[in-house]
Amino acid sequence: MAENDKVLERLQAIRLSIDNIDAALVHLLAERFRFTQEVGRLKAANGMPAADPERERVQTARLRALAEESQLDPEFAEKWFNFVVAEVIHHHERLTRPPSTP
Repeated sequence: MAENDKVLERLQAIRLSIDNIDAALVHLLAERFRFTQEVGRLKAANGMPAADPERERVQTARLRALAEESQLDPEFAEKWFNFVVAEVIHHHERLTRPPSTP
């Protein structure tokens, strides 16, 4: 087998692993959002605000520490978390709006 063929074979194997991880991440995010939807329904039913800045602060610090332990850029982990939290808050706010009438 030519050297180039070995490189391409290895590249394909690595990409297959990346694809598997991406699929797992999508499934984990879907599961996470199922739970955050439940949180949103509980908050809406009990007149609680969509955002919880103290919880977000604690989680940000926790995830930054986990990222550092895992040799992942903590800034990246925080950006990812902020993106997810913004989407969760958006979902929670939609749950508190009255249904629109046609």
